[in-house]
Amino acid sequence: MKPVYPYTTLFGDIDLDVVAITVDGTAPLPYSHVSKPERTVALHQSGRESWEYCTLRLQATLPEAELADGAWTDPVCLAALTEKATNARTTARLRRSADGVWSGTIDLHRSRHLNRAVLGLTVAATVDGVAGRVIGTTEQDWYLDLKGARPVRQREIEIVEEDFREGALEWLRPYKDSPWIVETTGEVPTVFLNTASVDGLVDLLGGNGGNTAEKLLREMTASRIAQDAWTAMFHTAVADLDVDEDGTPVMPTGWREAVLRMMLPDVLPGRPLTDALYDIEERRTKGFGWSELQTDIQYAAGKRSRIARKLTEAVRAVDRADRSEAR
Repeated sequence: MKPVYPYTTLFGDIDLDVVAITVDGTAPLPYSHVSKPERTVALHQSGRESWEYCTLRLQATLPEAELADGAWTDPVCLAALTEKATNARTTARLRRSADGVWSGTIDLHRSRHLNRAVLGLTVAATVDGVAGRVIGTTEQDWYLDLKGARPVRQREIEIVEEDFREGALEWLRPYKDSPWIVETTGEVPTVFLNTASVDGLVDLLGGNGGNTAEKLLREMTASRIAQDAWTAMFHTAVADLDVDEDGTPVMPTGWREAVLRMMLPDVLPGRPLTDALYDIEERRTKGFGWSELQTDIQYAAGKRSRIARKLTEAVRAVDRADRSEAR
C-alpha cells in the first residue's frame, strides 16, 4: 500500500532488482539462494557459515519521462535496509547512468541483523521548495532472510511441541494448563503445543487414521488452533502499524501484510484496503468501535480456518453414526 502525500508524486512503477550478491567481498552467493519472483534472498547455508557481511549490487528502474517532466527538482534514489527486530537501518544512494538505469551497492552487516531484513527503494526530490520529500517507493520490497536456506517470501507458521510445565522455555510455564499458545512477536508466528497438558493431544494432531470420533476431534481441534492463530496474528499486525508524516497507516511487510490483506475484506467488507486499514487504526487507537469489531475479527478468523465447515462435517458425521446405531 502506498501512502498518500499532500503533493504530487510519481504515478509510474518503480522497480528494484538485486543483480548480484557477494559474501565478504569475494565469494558470490549461489544463484539458488536468490528468487526474483519471490523477491527474497536466503543467506543461511550460503557456503560460508561465519560470514560477516554481504554486498548487494542493485539496479532500479524509474518512470523516466514522468520523473523528467514532474513538478520537482533534484531527484534522489535511495536504497534502504531495515529490520524492526534490531532497529537497524542502512542506506545507499543509487546513481543514474546515461541509459536511464539507476544502480549502486548496499552492504548488509550480519552483526546488525537478527532474522529478516527488508530492502526497499525510496525516490525523494525537492517539491514546492521543500527538499527531501518522498515522491515514490517500490510497491514490493525485497526480503533478506538470515535464517532461511531457501528464498521463500511467505514463511509458514511454525508448530513447536513443548512441555509447558518442565520444559526448557521458562516463559511458557505460566501457561502450563493451556493446551496450546500462539506466539506472534517473532518473524514467523509460532504455535506451541503443550505436551504436558492434554494426554494424547500431540499424537492426535499428528495422526492420520483412527475411528470417526478421533478424526472429528482432530479436525475440530486443528480448526480451533487455526482460528486462535489467525486472531492473534491479526491483532499483532494492527498493533504495530507504522504511519507516514500525515498519520496515515502504512501496510506492514512480511506475514503481517499477508494476514491483513486476507482478513480485512471480511472484517470490514466492501471497504477499499486503504480505507479499511485507516479505519482499523483509528478504532484501535481512539477506542470507539474497537470492542464491537471483535465479532467481525472472530468471524474472519473462523472463515480462514474453515471452522464452520469442520463443525458442519462433525455434526453430519455424528448424525450418521447415531442413525447407524439406531438401526
